[in-house]
Amino acid sequence: MEKQITAFAGGTAPRVPTPDQIARAPKVLLHDHLDGGLRPETIVELAAQCGYRGLPTTDPKELGEWFRAAADSGSLERYLETFAHTCAVMQTRDALLRVAADCAEDLAADGVVYAEVRYAPEQHLEGGLSLDEVVEAVNEGFRLGEANARARGHRIRVGTLLTAMRHAARSQEIAELANRHRDRGVVGFDIAGAEAGHPPTRHQAAFDYLKGENNHFTIHAGEAFGLPSIWEALQCCGADRLGHGVRIVDDITVGADGRVELGRLAAYVRDKRIPLEMCPTSNLQTGAAASYAEHPLGLLARLKFRVTVNTDNRLMSGTSMSREFAHLVDAFGYTLADLEWFTVNAMKSAFLPFDERLAMIGDVIKPGYAELKAEWLFGPRD
Repeated sequence: MEKQITAFAGGTAPRVPTPDQIARAPKVLLHDHLDGGLRPETIVELAAQCGYRGLPTTDPKELGEWFRAAADSGSLERYLETFAHTCAVMQTRDALLRVAADCAEDLAADGVVYAEVRYAPEQHLEGGLSLDEVVEAVNEGFRLGEANARARGHRIRVGTLLTAMRHAARSQEIAELANRHRDRGVVGFDIAGAEAGHPPTRHQAAFDYLKGENNHFTIHAGEAFGLPSIWEALQCCGADRLGHGVRIVDDITVGADGRVELGRLAAYVRDKRIPLEMCPTSNLQTGAAASYAEHPLGLLARLKFRVTVNTDNRLMSGTSMSREFAHLVDAFGYTLADLEWFTVNAMKSAFLPFDERLAMIGDVIKPGYAELKAEWLFGPRD
């Protein structure tokens, strides 16, 4: 088990955060799929409205349990099959607006202050919407969700990443769509889907176009496939961030004496501060890691890679940012200072203007953690 990243100065023993403190801590989320985070009750209601009869059950509690069980297969391909049900009920403007608003409200209630939520517009056209209409509906939903959260005393800002599917041939079209809406809520681009047999270089033209437009993009790489996928994403395509990137550990050797040697790709990723969008629970489900304690995140954080913590698919994983942090606290003994480090890493890596990232760190994140870290001084004495 990896040792904690930091410790308080002055000889005071580091204090493990309580579940309540984790829930109240400001969080930043960079890797979350809109169609992987629906509320089960919303799926049931939307299915009834649109006449979709493919759900395994219409009981919301049972449906939530079914999604988690189906995603626990250990196979990325099987995991991805569960999205057929969520996408089926996200084919109208009203449905997309509701799902996006729910998403923003749920994240805000969990203490997330900034989120980048991704989805593939090409998967929401069966109801007759155009690509632009899909984007407009989702963005409107996020603005509604932000307002609803604010009315409940929670502050959140949500940006969207438009995703192209690796196995399809619409990446150039989606890249142009992302660029067209970049000043109206869309902050970047992504490709997703099964990695094996679908290298990122198949979409080279889209990445070259985005680079020419000075736009941001992340690439799912190094989740179910290894170092070649990461190398192509970085050195051929020019990704700003790596979606998952967990297999970078294949280029790191830990000797019997504990000495660590980084291969040239791993050293490049660390030296260039390339953000890793790590999703612990999802990685356990798809077989990319055996347990939380054995997740490469622990080693990568200790080696000071630019590690960020994310949810991936909250419905399929039955998770939230608070749950992800709680699992890591249990596995590695992380303190509030460590959770703050992950959060600042994520904010530094967000696809927002530099001054806005600094303001979020200095005015929201650091004050929030400082208040939590000081609470032990005013509580009951041990």
